[in-house]
Amino acid sequence: MTDVAHLAVLTTADSRELAERLARTAVAGRLAACAQIDGPITSVYRWQGVVETEQEWRVQYKTTAARYPALEEHIKATHGYATPEIIATPIVGGSADYLAWLVTETAADPADEGPTGGGG
Repeated sequence: MTDVAHLAVLTTADSRELAERLARTAVAGRLAACAQIDGPITSVYRWQGVVETEQEWRVQYKTTAARYPALEEHIKATHGYATPEIIATPIVGGSADYLAWLVTETAADPADEGPTGGGG
């Protein structure tokens, strides 16, 4: 991911409360500029040889490639799953203003507050 500047990162959680905690703590820690929660969704997957069907909540973060390693560690440390879903997808285009805001909001010492009325 060295030549990708911006990422959309996906994980799932088994409760809305966990999804909100994952989202809020990542944004508060500047690991992501924003996080969006969808759900409930139905997930069907194989785990330890058994096909499972569970209700989950999906969290999608917007972050930078530079902040990705810390975001991944945060998800692993905060999540309850032994193997949480963590998928990073490159953002190959977007509004220059939005992507600049994303970089500012994930910086350790942001220069400004970003656009008013922002959002994910």
